[in-house]
Amino acid sequence: MKLYIIRHAEPDYVHDTITEKGKKEAALLGEYMKDKDIKAFYMSPMGRAMATCQATLDAMGREGEVREFLQEYMELRPGTTFPPKSWDDLLMHWDRMPLEWSSFEDAFNKDKWMDNPGYEGFEVRKHYEDVCGKFDELLLEHGYRREGYFYHPVEPNNDTIALYCHFGIGCVLLSHLLNISPVILWHSFGASPSSVTYLVTEEREEGTASWRML
Repeated sequence: MKLYIIRHAEPDYVHDTITEKGKKEAALLGEYMKDKDIKAFYMSPMGRAMATCQATLDAMGREGEVREFLQEYMELRPGTTFPPKSWDDLLMHWDRMPLEWSSFEDAFNKDKWMDNPGYEGFEVRKHYEDVCGKFDELLLEHGYRREGYFYHPVEPNNDTIALYCHFGIGCVLLSHLLNISPVILWHSFGASPSSVTYLVTEEREEGTASWRML
C-alpha cells in the first residue's frame, strides 16, 4: 500500500482558503499528481486543504471525500467556545519554543509526550488517540489493520491513497505510522506549503506490514 500526505498550498488563514500564489502551487501540484494512480482522495474539512485538493481533483476529473480527523491538530483553550474568536483561544501543539518543549524529557517518548505539564487542562491524550483511531479506521477500509506497532494486511494491495491536510496533523499521522513522538516531527521536520510526503508499506514478513517514509 502507498500513502501521500500532502500539505495545503500557501494559506490565506484569515479567509481559510489559499492565496493567489497558493492557487498556482495547487495547480502545479495537480499537474504533478494527475498521472499517478490514486485509489482515493481524502481531505481536511478546512478551506485551505479543500481548495488545494480540489485543484488535483479538477485536473484528474475525480472526486474526494472529507474526513473530519484530518483538520489541523489544535485544541480550544479552557473557557473558550467554537468557533474561536482568535488564535489566542487555541493551543497549537506544534507551536512551542525550543527550550520549552525540550525541557520536558518525555517529549521524546511516544507514549508519554502528552503528559507535558504545559498541556494541563487539555485533553491531549484523548485528542491524539481519537485522531489515530480514526486514521486506523481509514487504513482498515483499505485493507490494513493496526496490531500493536505494525499493521496486518487483511487484504494486501498496491493501492495508493492521498490525504490533503496540514503540517501539525500530518506529523501526528506520521508519528502513528512510524511509532515515534509527534513532538520530534513537529520540531525537527519540515513540510512547506503544497509539499508531498510519500510512504509505502514494507511487507518482508508474511502477515506484517510496517511503514517506510520515502
